[in-house]
Amino acid sequence: MTRIGVDIGGTFTDVVIVDDEGRLRGVKTPSTPAQPDDGVIDGLSQARDDGIDVADAEFLGHGTTVATNAVLEDDLPPTALVTTDGFRDVLEIGRQDRPDLYDLDFERPPSLVPRDRRLTVSERIDPDGNVVEPLRDSEVGELADRLPDVDAVAVSTLFAFRNPVHERAIREGLREHDDVAIALSSAVLPEFREYERTSTTALNAALKPRLDAYLGRLSDRTRSIGIDEQWAVMQSHGGLMSVRTAREKPVNTVLSGPAAGVQGAQYLADEAGYEDVITMDMGGTSTDVSLVDGGEPSLSTDWEIAGYPLGVPTIDIHTIGAGGGSIAWIDAGGALRVGPRSAGADPGPAAYGRGGTRPTVTDAHVVLGRIHPEYPLGGDLSVDVDAAREAIERGVADELGQSVRDAARGVLEVTRANMERALRVVSVEQGYDPRSFALVAFGGAGPLHAPRLAEELSIPTVLVPRLAGVLSGLGLLASDLEHAYVTSVVEPLADVTAGELRDRFAELVAEGTETLAADGIDEASMRFERSLDLRYAGQSYSLNVSIEGEPSGETLAAAADRFHAEHETQYGHANPDERVELVNVRLRAIGEIPSIDVRTGVKGAVRDAVLGERSVQFGDEEHEVTVYEHDRLPPGGEFDGPAVVQAAESTTVVHPGQSVSVDDRGTLVITTGNA
Repeated sequence: MTRIGVDIGGTFTDVVIVDDEGRLRGVKTPSTPAQPDDGVIDGLSQARDDGIDVADAEFLGHGTTVATNAVLEDDLPPTALVTTDGFRDVLEIGRQDRPDLYDLDFERPPSLVPRDRRLTVSERIDPDGNVVEPLRDSEVGELADRLPDVDAVAVSTLFAFRNPVHERAIREGLREHDDVAIALSSAVLPEFREYERTSTTALNAALKPRLDAYLGRLSDRTRSIGIDEQWAVMQSHGGLMSVRTAREKPVNTVLSGPAAGVQGAQYLADEAGYEDVITMDMGGTSTDVSLVDGGEPSLSTDWEIAGYPLGVPTIDIHTIGAGGGSIAWIDAGGALRVGPRSAGADPGPAAYGRGGTRPTVTDAHVVLGRIHPEYPLGGDLSVDVDAAREAIERGVADELGQSVRDAARGVLEVTRANMERALRVVSVEQGYDPRSFALVAFGGAGPLHAPRLAEELSIPTVLVPRLAGVLSGLGLLASDLEHAYVTSVVEPLADVTAGELRDRFAELVAEGTETLAADGIDEASMRFERSLDLRYAGQSYSLNVSIEGEPSGETLAAAADRFHAEHETQYGHANPDERVELVNVRLRAIGEIPSIDVRTGVKGAVRDAVLGERSVQFGDEEHEVTVYEHDRLPPGGEFDGPAVVQAAESTTVVHPGQSVSVDDRGTLVITTGNA
């Protein structure tokens, strides 16, 4: 079947289409931050103009930045919070920790819900879920009258994850406010830790009006161009969900786009025979890096965005402000800096010829000959070499008293150092040796930097997919529908029986089965993965370990062993004699979607892909290099660096001493000098 994946990035919106014959095509158009669906429609319309019948699509996957941008830009509607008496200030109190112990000027971001919009009710449920103080009907009625003028309400009462009866009664009592979005903590994040649960629920409530309006508008506009299929939306943990679910749980889309990129990288790495990879997605505004160990991305439930903690599962992605549009500048001490400010999509780098005048990473590549001046960057964007040189000269070279080429090299060296630190964060700092991994480079700018970075970190192999510049779009087509469920336990693992765990998992499986069936998934395509959050007694953090099959004495013992081993890897020590506690029971309900096959059908020889030669600078030396067209490189083809591989969506720079082979899917397998 024909499938379409659309991912919105900071600079470009990517559209990837796989038709019923396995042909893979990509379209890249400038993003439209003020109205994101404009960029989506532009991309789909361009694909249609290129002869692709988008109306035939039987599957639509979408990675969206609407929730991300709303949080980062503080563009959230007025939101109220309803909670238990005595817990009105939980969002204000937080954890009383400091991100930097010695930063005396640190200020916390303002509370997501101001104090005058936080309401309390007299009710109490104990830690076992028993009702200690009932919620009075009269108080629920008064609550509806006391509600301030808001667009959203978060309801997070004490121990609602054990018994949601009071939260549900509050929701019913607010039904008269039918224009207000309501989110219950027992539905959004039913687990312990009041601060994280309340923060996540409040953010979910605040995002509901934004994402609901966007998805409704997007569905209407795609129908207007002949596409009747419903969208599936990427979640932060790498699984897709229906629009219906996305409208109820928009907080699960906060890292939607970056997660799609990791999924695409994991898919093509696995097809190339690599299970252990570090993914590096460098777009126009940022670089996202993540680690995939044994074919599974690292997941986290302890993260934050713009200072707001979130407890929903997400792929563990480290982001830095280093992209093709990152602006180079000179600080007060005369040092060259790059980012985090970006030229973005409008006006973009000076080389785009759209009015940008600030020097960027892309402009530095143009000056050094790494980006072909006659090859379009995406859509109808072409390269303005003179504008790039002028921006680097005026913004960097003149300030430092250097030549334009030396200044451009300096911009790339600073960028490389920033990216190298990011790669170390997800590998070395987590107990992983990068020499045991391959580096998957994608995004419009990722392949420009990855081969050099791999040499610096002694990584032996770099993988560059055929559609590297739009790989996040492909990730949407290579992902399954998935829903995550959790229930808190907080008991010594030795005291928990296998039968008790089987009962808890059975409840979650029943819920997951119902949700997947509503998504149109038949039982034969449903799969369930069980896991436990474990910790040593007294710890405030936990590690997630999988359970193979139904819980039993043997599987619980194996889970404890995996916990000790993972603790050793993550923190450098473990104590098998220490008491282990079970914190949460988790289930992933997966609805499998038929896999795609994107083998390239290119025939011929490597020489047929040669576009010509040009001068490119590597370090202090200038080389005449062969320029290849990625889409025309045949499977099995081989060549040596230095070289440049050009594609419509990205450019790959192969350094001297490196060699390249092409696999069946058109992925470049670059062997560095560390192999």
